[in-house]
Amino acid sequence: MTSKRAQEELDHTDKRKKKKKNCEELAELCPDVEDESVKRAMKEAWGCGTHWSQGNVELDCHPFPHCIIKNFLSSKTFGENLQRELLELNFHEKSNDLYKFKQSDDLKKRKEPHIAGLRAALFGPFRSWLGDVLGVELETTVDVSCARYEYTDVLLCHDDELEGRRVAFILYLVPPWESSDGGTLDLYATDSHFQPQSIAKVLVPSWNTLVLFEVSPVSFHQVREVLSQDKCRLSVSGWFHGSSLERPPRYKEPPFPRTPHLPRDETVLLEWVNPVYLDISYQEKIQEEFEDSSEIQLKDFLREEKFKEVGDALQQAQILWMKRGPPNKRCFEVASLDTLPECVTECWELLNSEAFFLLLSNFTGLRLHYLCPADSEDEEEAKQKMEGEAAGSSTESSAASAKKEKELSTPVCCGNVRRWSHGSYTLLHDGEAEKAEYALDLLLPFGCTGWQSEFGGFTCYIANEEDEELLTVYPEDNSLALVYRDKETLKFVKHINHNSCSADTSAFRGFYDFSFVYYE
Repeated sequence: MTSKRAQEELDHTDKRKKKKKNCEELAELCPDVEDESVKRAMKEAWGCGTHWSQGNVELDCHPFPHCIIKNFLSSKTFGENLQRELLELNFHEKSNDLYKFKQSDDLKKRKEPHIAGLRAALFGPFRSWLGDVLGVELETTVDVSCARYEYTDVLLCHDDELEGRRVAFILYLVPPWESSDGGTLDLYATDSHFQPQSIAKVLVPSWNTLVLFEVSPVSFHQVREVLSQDKCRLSVSGWFHGSSLERPPRYKEPPFPRTPHLPRDETVLLEWVNPVYLDISYQEKIQEEFEDSSEIQLKDFLREEKFKEVGDALQQAQILWMKRGPPNKRCFEVASLDTLPECVTECWELLNSEAFFLLLSNFTGLRLHYLCPADSEDEEEAKQKMEGEAAGSSTESSAASAKKEKELSTPVCCGNVRRWSHGSYTLLHDGEAEKAEYALDLLLPFGCTGWQSEFGGFTCYIANEEDEELLTVYPEDNSLALVYRDKETLKFVKHINHNSCSADTSAFRGFYDFSFVYYE
């Protein structure tokens, strides 16, 4: 017989079990994961960097070690219920230079039974298994969320580097998926500088498949833009934390060459520039407006016939277009200058000319030409600099010092003729912040009639280490955009998405621009 007290204790235990069951459903994982022989073989293959597979588990070390586990959740019903719970969550639009998709709140404390069950399995038994495979101790940190990628959503090339991240994982809960739907996980090969070069492997998402890889100096990957308009790429992703792998010094790109102006007089302005912008009184108004906001757009800047001539010439087959990378920083095409048609070269020379430097000085008040009057602060700073140099070197002649000062203050510029199309972008990156300095940006677009903001391709300016946009410049035909940025301002060009492919813009459904940076 069972005593009344013992019976009450049993009833209480049953209630606790039921309560726990209501909060968490047990997630049973693929039997291969629990197989000791699989774990030993995986550990050996991972350590040797060799390909290995057995049952549902595959390890591939090209272009960097990654593991694919099919049928990760043993129960189909569990996966379906997990998917349902995830889709009922609140999702937030995430969009910046690197990505555009919808993300759930942190799943760390969600109490839905199947979400809680998956979390317990991932950061319990599976984390222990993974730590044994890698031969490292993974921390108890729980770092997991859910992402929804739909039409035109994308996550561009990056390596997942962040302090504490050791292994990245993605569990796909998607409908039947084809590579033509986009949304693939693309893995990049890297060069001798640990910079991503080209896509070496493409993984198509599939239901109940888990992909994981170590976060390393070469773990560059992207989620390709989703092209399907009726499928949702749903995934649970996160990181297992532990001691980070040793990283080499960050590679610094060589600076782009800067050149002083070309010796061209005001004749070139009369030939190319809309006469309204050559009127001195109008230039004064432009300068007042520019000094108030540090930016301005001058519409119909070139003479109409010149703008049309250059726009038509940019579409000629004779121009050699070269892709600019690496993809963790930029992806667009630049023209080889020696292949440009004559009128495009002339436009290039206009923007490099001494007369144009002076015109920009009149527009902005910046010292881009020696005829531009210096303000009192500039004069005082130059005077102090000259006095400091004289005191520091008694042997240096005044003539040599003056020559050095002139060389240091000579305005210079650099620029490209660029072609933008589906998939083009630029990203913010640490190197840009390190090299930041005062500069005047110039953009002059061609061939963007009918271009819409939803296509991307616009230039965003943001404060360093801030998310808020300071300014957005949209492509507009024959509209000269001038933006003065300080050392704390960075910029990027938003990824051009598949919406642009339905736009009736130009033969390759994109646009061109002249992009210059001027330095005082």
